[in-house]
Amino acid sequence: MSNKHEDDAALAADKQRLIREGELLRIKVVHSKALVGQALQPDALMHGAVDHAVALAQARLGGLLQPGGGGLLGGLNLKSLRSLLPYALTVGSFIARKRLIKPVLVLTAVAGVGVAWLMRHQRSE
Repeated sequence: MSNKHEDDAALAADKQRLIREGELLRIKVVHSKALVGQALQPDALMHGAVDHAVALAQARLGGLLQPGGGGLLGGLNLKSLRSLLPYALTVGSFIARKRLIKPVLVLTAVAGVGVAWLMRHQRSE
């Protein structure tokens, strides 16, 4: 009789273990769905793309982006680029939404010509 009682107890223990494992699996599935939902938000996708682009730029350009390297971007380092990028994206989004792309391009060209003229004028003095 005790053998039957032990078998029933072992069966009940196995059943409880399987129930706990099933509950844990359901919790993991719900958590995974929430993580995927968060990762598919536009902000998260944009930050992931920006981080990927910065990592590729760092790998390709190497020392040119290092602080004080005197390279392509001078003293501008990757941390400052990453901190400025959300603002640049916000401004770019605003410009695109308000259809101000052509006026901004014209303004940028005029500013570039003005800076070039000032630099040339300062060299001649």
